[in-house]
Amino acid sequence: MTENNTETFYYNTVEQAGQAEFKDRGSRFIAYVYPLADVADFKEKLAALKKEHPKAVHHCFAYRLGLDSNTFRVSDDGEPSGTAGKPILGQIDSKKITNVLIVVVRYFGGTLLGVPGLINAYKTVAALALQVIPTVAKPVQLNYHIQFDYTQMNEVMRVIKHFDCTVHRQETQLFCSIDAGIPKNRLNEVLFRLKELRGVECTVI
Repeated sequence: MTENNTETFYYNTVEQAGQAEFKDRGSRFIAYVYPLADVADFKEKLAALKKEHPKAVHHCFAYRLGLDSNTFRVSDDGEPSGTAGKPILGQIDSKKITNVLIVVVRYFGGTLLGVPGLINAYKTVAALALQVIPTVAKPVQLNYHIQFDYTQMNEVMRVIKHFDCTVHRQETQLFCSIDAGIPKNRLNEVLFRLKELRGVECTVI
């Protein structure tokens, strides 16, 4: 498989959370890394960390979602502009990973670090946190809506499991439907197998 195909069919991310700590002139920087599903997931995780660290002076973050390079957000949360969120995002991008969130909690130690000191601290602690978590390659999936008769449930599920598709939503009645993510590199095989089953309809979501 060529490098281009690898980039097309797989993306790098993290599957587990992790953390690391960095200290500079009394200030404590604690970085938390999380796998991220969507923006709602981000809001929940940030709210939980703010609750866990109510006395921290800053909760800076960066996240990247999806494969188009356009879905990301950074926040300096009161630190001088560009000293926290961008250095954190820079570490995410240097690892070439997506669907990941890093929040850095800062406890102020009484000494101002200056712009270079802050950039170094946020960059360093984000890098340290990413070092403790393995990066994993996951298949790019395309979302399809699959409709079929209840009597075909076992056959449809057999195809879905065989090709490691991800079920996002499932309705089981007389007529059933499943929203599933199909690995891009197996798409033609999956659609062929499903369409072999009489009456099964597949449409792109």
